[in-house]
Amino acid sequence: MALEDSKTQVDTAFTRKGNRGLAFENAFGGATSFLRRSYTKDLTGVDLAFTGVPFDQAVTHRTGTRFGPRAIREASALQPYDPPYGWDGFDPLSDFNIVDYGDVAFDYAYTPSFPGLLTDHIRKIITAGAGTITLGGDHFITLPIMRAYAEKFGPLSVIHFDAHSDLWADDDMDRIDHGTFMYKAVKTGIVDASRSVQIGIRTECDDYLGMQYIDARTVHEKGTAWAVARAKDIVGRHSTYVTFDIDALDPAFAPGTGTPVWGGLASWQAAAMLRDLAGINMVGGDIVEVSPPFDTTGATAIAGAHVATELMCLYLWNKRG
Repeated sequence: MALEDSKTQVDTAFTRKGNRGLAFENAFGGATSFLRRSYTKDLTGVDLAFTGVPFDQAVTHRTGTRFGPRAIREASALQPYDPPYGWDGFDPLSDFNIVDYGDVAFDYAYTPSFPGLLTDHIRKIITAGAGTITLGGDHFITLPIMRAYAEKFGPLSVIHFDAHSDLWADDDMDRIDHGTFMYKAVKTGIVDASRSVQIGIRTECDDYLGMQYIDARTVHEKGTAWAVARAKDIVGRHSTYVTFDIDALDPAFAPGTGTPVWGGLASWQAAAMLRDLAGINMVGGDIVEVSPPFDTTGATAIAGAHVATELMCLYLWNKRG
C-alpha cells in the first residue's frame, strides 16, 4: 500500500486485500494487530502466523505478563512502515503471507486445561502449513508450544535467550511453572539438549542436563559474533525453536518483566545476535515475559516487538525465492 493510498484505507487489520504489504496508518490509532497484519482465522496460503498467549499463572514472582501480547502488538505499530532494518533489503512483510491469528482461548479459572489447549492451538496452525511466532505470556507457554512442534519435527534444538536456565528439577509433569519448563522439555524428549544452547544466563544452575550455555558475561567479553558462531555450531541444521525471554536483556533496557536480573544483554547485542543467526533451520519461536504493569515507559514492550519482528525475519529467511 503506497503512502498516498492510506487516505482511502481504514484499519488494514480488517480491510487489507491479501496478506502482504507494508502499512502506513497512524501508529496511534486503529486495531493493534501485530505489525498491522490482517486479523484472521483463515490460514489458507499463510506462511507465518503471529498469535498471543495471555497467560501468567505460572510465574514465581510478579504477575502481569497476561497483558504482554496486547502491549507488544501496540508497540509494533511503530514498525510496519519500512522493511525490517539490517536484513539486506529482505522484506518479509511484502514477500510473504503473514497474519495475526489472535489469542488462544482458555479458561483462566481452570489452569490444568491450559497446556493441552495451547498445544492444540499451535498444532492447528502448523498443520495448516504456517509457522508461528508467539507473543507471551510467561515462559511456561513455551513447553506446550514446543510439544506441538516436536510432534511434527521430532526432538527440537533450542536457542534459548534468558537470564535463567529454567532447568529447576521438577518431576511432577502436571505442575505448571515457568522456572521448570525446560527441565520438563528435556526430560520428556521434546528438546535434544545436546543440540541446544542458552544465551544470556546469569543465575545459578546445578545441572544443565547436557545443554550448552553462553552466559551474559561471556557475550560481553567475547562478543556477539563469537556467541552466534558457537550457537550455530551447536544447533547445526537441526530443526530449531527460538525462545526469547525478555529478561535476557538487562533491566536498563527491559525493566517490565517479572524476574529482572542485572548484568544482562544490551538491546544492541540481542539485535545483532538475532540478525546474525540467519540461516539456522528455525521452525518457530516466541517472545515471552513482557509485563506491562512494570513497564512504565513502554521500553520493554518496544523491545519485545522488535524481538518478534527479528524472529519473523529469521523464520522466513530460508524461505526466500
